[in-house]
Amino acid sequence: MAIRKYLPQAHVRIWARRESAAEDVKRRELAAIASTDVRTVCDGADLVILCTPVATMAEQAKEILAASLADNCVITDVGSVKGSVVNALDPVFANASAAFIGSHPMAGSEKAGLDAAKVDLFDGKTCILTPTLFTRDAALAKARAFWQSIQCRLLEMSPDEHDHNVARISHMPHLTAAAVTIAALKNDPGATQCVGNGFRNTTRIAAGDPGLWSGIVWENRDEIIAAVRSARDGMSELLAMLEKVDEKGLRRFLDEAKSLRDQVPDKV
Repeated sequence: MAIRKYLPQAHVRIWARRESAAEDVKRRELAAIASTDVRTVCDGADLVILCTPVATMAEQAKEILAASLADNCVITDVGSVKGSVVNALDPVFANASAAFIGSHPMAGSEKAGLDAAKVDLFDGKTCILTPTLFTRDAALAKARAFWQSIQCRLLEMSPDEHDHNVARISHMPHLTAAAVTIAALKNDPGATQCVGNGFRNTTRIAAGDPGLWSGIVWENRDEIIAAVRSARDGMSELLAMLEKVDEKGLRRFLDEAKSLRDQVPDKV
């Protein structure tokens, strides 16, 4: 939808895993072609964006290479993990005319499917590009131009740095939201009658697709373990303050959290 708005001259094709999804795309007139066949979609393409679970990307990349891609075609992705994706896909394209560059637009919500799609999803959002020593200059330039054209602002960092950062600002918060939801409601589901916006905002992302998120967690397991340990240490510190009735310590804890949270921009 964003491509059709900001790049109206582009010829858009969409691959779908299920025929019913491809038919839905056709009904909504979101693409010139929608198909469950990779070659039908990728033949002649000069930019391919992988929007699938990260664990499937390497095999799909091999299917894409079997298509008749345009000269100097660039393949990128929207995966929430970059280390495993880049390590798997860089060798696939090492000797190909097509080139790969990792991308991660920090956009989306806990909702899935075409009904949740928004034309302005990427407006003003950060897209992280993760070039490596093997990244071709032309591929990086094309990826930069594409994401900027649909209104993203860019950051560039290594795949490892990306995974370290998103473990703390995306993956660990998702698991924390899940843990808070379970702690609050598992033994007393009736507490939902008392729910206000604070609980809704804190736990919103726990409603994300479990299948998608379990894949993300396993692919970035080491960094997430470190982030969850840090969160556990913070909760242990908080629990100790409450048990000791340490009012000053609690105030310092809350002051530090507020100070750090106030540094997060409402919008970018």
